[in-house]
Amino acid sequence: MDFAFRLPWRRDRASRPRPESLTPAVIVGLLRLADAATVLAAGGIAHLLVGGAAVDALSVTMLLLAVLLTLNLFQLAGLYNCDRLDARDFQLTRSALAWTLSAMLLVSLGYATATLETVPRAEAGLFYAFGLGGLGAVRLLLGFGIRRLRRAGRLICNLVVVGAGEHGQRLVRHLRRAGEGIRLIGLFDDRRDRVPDYVAGYPVLGTVDDLVAFARRHPIDQVIVALPWGAEARIRDWLEKLAQLPVDVRLCPDLAGHYAQQRGVSHVAGVPLVHVFDRPLAGWNALVKLLEDRLLAALVVVATGPLMLAIALAVKLTSRGPVFYRQLRYGFNNEPIEILKFRTMYVECCDDGVRGEVPQARPADPRVTPLGRILRRFSLDELPQFFNVLRGEMSIVGPRPHAVAHNRLYAELIGGYLARHRVKPGITGWAQVNGLRGEIRSLEMMRRRVEYDLYYIENWSLLFDLRIIFRTILVGFYAPEG
Repeated sequence: MDFAFRLPWRRDRASRPRPESLTPAVIVGLLRLADAATVLAAGGIAHLLVGGAAVDALSVTMLLLAVLLTLNLFQLAGLYNCDRLDARDFQLTRSALAWTLSAMLLVSLGYATATLETVPRAEAGLFYAFGLGGLGAVRLLLGFGIRRLRRAGRLICNLVVVGAGEHGQRLVRHLRRAGEGIRLIGLFDDRRDRVPDYVAGYPVLGTVDDLVAFARRHPIDQVIVALPWGAEARIRDWLEKLAQLPVDVRLCPDLAGHYAQQRGVSHVAGVPLVHVFDRPLAGWNALVKLLEDRLLAALVVVATGPLMLAIALAVKLTSRGPVFYRQLRYGFNNEPIEILKFRTMYVECCDDGVRGEVPQARPADPRVTPLGRILRRFSLDELPQFFNVLRGEMSIVGPRPHAVAHNRLYAELIGGYLARHRVKPGITGWAQVNGLRGEIRSLEMMRRRVEYDLYYIENWSLLFDLRIIFRTILVGFYAPEG
């Protein structure tokens, strides 16, 4: 069978199998070497310009520490993620932030060890500037090089799908949305009389036996077998035939694959397990989140302490009742917590301020005190929640905790609603800075809020949190009267 007329390219050189030594993993390794060399060069040039040619052990030690810190911070920032190597804005922004953090850590260490005094300020400033420029230049060259390689047909994963049934069709529709790093050639299936000739615009090129012959004449990097796990006999037969090919062969599970796209596979006691859901915050991410919450909450409490004292005194003097209103909410893992707010309603309307569950306030609500209207409008009533953060019950950024009645109601109406509790609730969140804050007026509004919350959980990063905090400072504190 002649497949040449069906291929999605025409160049003769692309129609021959070729070994690929320049893989994304190799590029990441070279990038790490380039980053280390850039930091060393920045330090060496700064020292030559200011300190002369003499080198002491302390300078060498600090320079090597700078390299170690930078490489680790770049790893934490996701700069060595193969999928983001050509994302220019991502690489430039994060490399600048990570390099700045590395410099700040070095300065702090220098102060703590009293060694910073031995380093001229001009040398330190030049080291930071050269490092910033050099690391940025590496990223620009990286993006340019990757784009050039891809235009030349390199760094592209040529793959075929084995299985043109319903499962394979769903996989192909997903692959169509993939980035530039994937080229889908077509599909193969032994059941030629039961599958269509084309799936989402891609041809069904033949049977699995045809694929074996096809792979010897055309460049294929990966074969994905897309069959339901119940088709064990066919899967075993197909894998025996594909074992002779010098390509990556992957098995795409049916139901699990639908829910576990791009989550990976691990092994337990030698048994391969498809990742369906991962803990949102674990390991280093959990530690970074904890430090972020505790440090920022402590700073806010210290900075706003006088303001909170003044608000507490005003609440006490302007209406009868306690200063704080404790609301029962559900936090991490759906465990009950009490969140603190300054009381903004008359005491007879909020159950004496203890674990009350009252209807949401509405515009011009007569239950709200005059002072309470001001506090609500500028979200000042939520300042005590930073104490919840210090106690470990909440985060600064996360899904906002809803009223108990709302939690029970929407858990039944919205699929995936309770997945919001996979992380701690937050004082502000991705949904809130996108305009979904305050009173819930419809089921659709709550559904959109949940979508934003789940997106935040699945895509958490320290920079994402800082972005939300920055947007909250700009637009998130003021709210319409209610």
